[in-house]
Amino acid sequence: MSAHRRPQLPGGHTLARALVLTAAATTAVGATVGTAAHGAPADPGRRTADVRAKVDRLYEEAEQASERANAAGEDQKRLQTEAGQLQDQVAAGQEELNGLYTDLATAAAAQYRDGGLDPSVRLMLESDPAGYLTRARALDQAASRQSDTLHQVLDRQRRLDQRRAEATAKLAELEEVRRSLADHKDEVRRRLGDAQRLLGGLTTDERARLAADDAADAARRAAHGADRIDLGDQPPSSDRAAAALAAAISRIGSPYVYGSTGPSTFDCSGLMYWSWRQAGVTLPRTSQAQAHAGRRVSLSEARPGDLVIFYKDMHHVGMYAGGGVVVHAPYPGARVRYESVGAMPVSGVVRV
Repeated sequence: MSAHRRPQLPGGHTLARALVLTAAATTAVGATVGTAAHGAPADPGRRTADVRAKVDRLYEEAEQASERANAAGEDQKRLQTEAGQLQDQVAAGQEELNGLYTDLATAAAAQYRDGGLDPSVRLMLESDPAGYLTRARALDQAASRQSDTLHQVLDRQRRLDQRRAEATAKLAELEEVRRSLADHKDEVRRRLGDAQRLLGGLTTDERARLAADDAADAARRAAHGADRIDLGDQPPSSDRAAAALAAAISRIGSPYVYGSTGPSTFDCSGLMYWSWRQAGVTLPRTSQAQAHAGRRVSLSEARPGDLVIFYKDMHHVGMYAGGGVVVHAPYPGARVRYESVGAMPVSGVVRV
């Protein structure tokens, strides 16, 4: 496509087929789209360039939506866990409260059976006053314990009501996140559909020209082995960074797939997540969250293994490999590859 990279589409595997089809349309258009019924435009080169620019923009918007979908998916997992824990706490609290209610009911029944006479009258009628006084002290102690139990009941009820309210709020938040996730996935599908329709509107000659331009652009920008580029001799920032970089480089040639975290297919943040996992470090799942996963350094200070965050909204990420080069999962239909760090606008560099 155009000189800037077309973004990847992170999210769920439900869109993988759509991504593959769309990517095929952009890299082998002549083979995947039927002949358009429209006549050749007066300026085929300009028309093709316009379509390319629009498709690039649609892919970028789809990538942004899919990173939001990734974030919503992570929120959904977290909220499901938190809601489940709160529901467990509510169940345990209710069981404890039921036990306290049983204790109170038992004490109340014992008092009822003991009768309602005034204590001074009971003392006068008692044949064993000393024994009665002993029992009375025991009853006072029991009453004190009953009072303590009552206070416990009130405290447990208050906490139980609070947990129920928290669980209800958490479930409502979870439902909102689920709707958001569905909306973002729908937006990805819409952008991909728009791109396919644009590509389908090209003539046979325009599709051939676009396919040739894409092939030439990919050949210029992609490198499939360290023997074809100079990564320099700068050492990684740590042993873990070295291990993460080695893992990422080992995946060069792996296909981009929406929402995938490996080990054979990846989206951009998924490649970073998987690579650092091989080094024993669990990164956040999305590129925006990964932008805060370590210490910020300048691009001039970048060392192999550092995360390079791209674009103002941080919707793409790669790993610095040295020599002004990153390894990353570029976009649908492309494979994990080396690319110049200057191919995309850099938002920041993160040292994990």
